[in-house]
Amino acid sequence: MDKQKKIVSMFDDIAKSYDIANRILSFGSDIVWRKRACERAFEIYNNDSIERIVDVACGTGDMLGFWEQTARKKGIGVDDFVGVDPSEGMLEVAKEKFPHFSYVVAFAQDLPLPSEAAEFVSITYGIRNVVERKEAIDEFYRILKPGGVLVILEFTKRRKQNLMDNIVEFYMKNILPRVGGMVSGNKDAYEYLPNSIDSFLTTEQLIEELEAVGFTMEYVKAFSFGISTLFIAKKV
Repeated sequence: MDKQKKIVSMFDDIAKSYDIANRILSFGSDIVWRKRACERAFEIYNNDSIERIVDVACGTGDMLGFWEQTARKKGIGVDDFVGVDPSEGMLEVAKEKFPHFSYVVAFAQDLPLPSEAAEFVSITYGIRNVVERKEAIDEFYRILKPGGVLVILEFTKRRKQNLMDNIVEFYMKNILPRVGGMVSGNKDAYEYLPNSIDSFLTTEQLIEELEAVGFTMEYVKAFSFGISTLFIAKKV
């Protein structure tokens, strides 16, 4: 089994406990991060009518729910919400939570959507798990309409410079796997998380990859001592 398939299998295994584990392990902060991402992206796009929002690596559909909730709050009309994920286990949970959205089983690097099909593409805590990351970023650019917005929330690699960085690292490597393992019954999955962050990009490196494809950075914001970072880029 190749690395990408192993990752998908892992998410299949923890799908049913994924939401509660996220809430516990982030102390509910991931809700705030997702809401802020949606609100800021809508402000940047500044249009009251949207044909399609595509959430890649959508998992159990949380981000789609926040897109819909925020659009309704702002009086923005969205015709179609599409969730894409290679994990059928995750999508089963998403369909139970949000049966009115559209879903596609697919990898981020091979999206079965036409070019210029969406005004928004988002991927939250998923780009780190895409083995063919650069090909995925190319796909995001392809399916976005000109002027469309890419939204990424991710745990980027941290440079350990102060006491807080060390505290965060201790939590991620020692406490998170134990608690995540208790909630999900799969400790290996939550040991994978901090290891995947260590092997991922820094904020600056991810920005470089986005700009190399042709995206223009509109907004970058670190949350909670740099644990999570929001990237908003535009296809010009």
